[in-house]
Amino acid sequence: MFDIEWLSYNPDTPSFYVVLLTTLFSFFLSSLIAITYELTTQSIYRRAHFLQSLILIGIVAATVMQAIGDSLARGLGIIGALSIIRFRTVLDDPRNITFMFASLGTGIATGVLGFSVALTGAVVFCLGAIILRFSPMSNNNEFIGEIKLKVPKEDKQQSIIEKLLKQHCRDLELEQIRFLSDKRVQTYTEEGIPKIEEFSRENLQEFTYLIRLKYRASINDMSSDLYKLEGLEDLKLNFRKRPTKL
Repeated sequence: MFDIEWLSYNPDTPSFYVVLLTTLFSFFLSSLIAITYELTTQSIYRRAHFLQSLILIGIVAATVMQAIGDSLARGLGIIGALSIIRFRTVLDDPRNITFMFASLGTGIATGVLGFSVALTGAVVFCLGAIILRFSPMSNNNEFIGEIKLKVPKEDKQQSIIEKLLKQHCRDLELEQIRFLSDKRVQTYTEEGIPKIEEFSRENLQEFTYLIRLKYRASINDMSSDLYKLEGLEDLKLNFRKRPTKL
């Protein structure tokens, strides 16, 4: 840790200069973490309030730790006071939670005058985030595709479909199999009289798959191969970003 004897530090009654130094240093490190988050995150949902929170929470943590000092009674009192507050903010992305804890950790380390610990941890954390940003683990293909195929009722159809999907998909999961019944459609004659027409689908089954494409895989190539399936009646393909589930 840095030598701060010249500041005449007293844990019970820290001087103004000690508090000023710790809060400014925590502000600097938290800002470094927030800038790293802004540069490395690939989500377009980057709210300015979240970036501000990353910076400010470090200052809050440093201030709380300075207020506690070496007093056990103060620590218990602050825990009791903070337990009154109910935080309702939900962070769906685990990565956002990690950055929030990183900023909080640097604030705590700075608040107890562990400047070298806070600086080393913040720098290594930011370098790790930058390295991961350009690594294969940073594949931004987070979209989950939903495929619905209507094919003849044959036992071999499922294995044929999955074999074809594995050529283009990193992950796939069979979500649903439906055996289709006859479809009834209401139409009107030229005189405006309604009539009901039935379309027979007794020989059809519908497979629903959730898929994640391989790195640099082409949706067009996959759909072209699917259209070549023998007996394919209908194909629906939809990609959207689903919430992270742990």
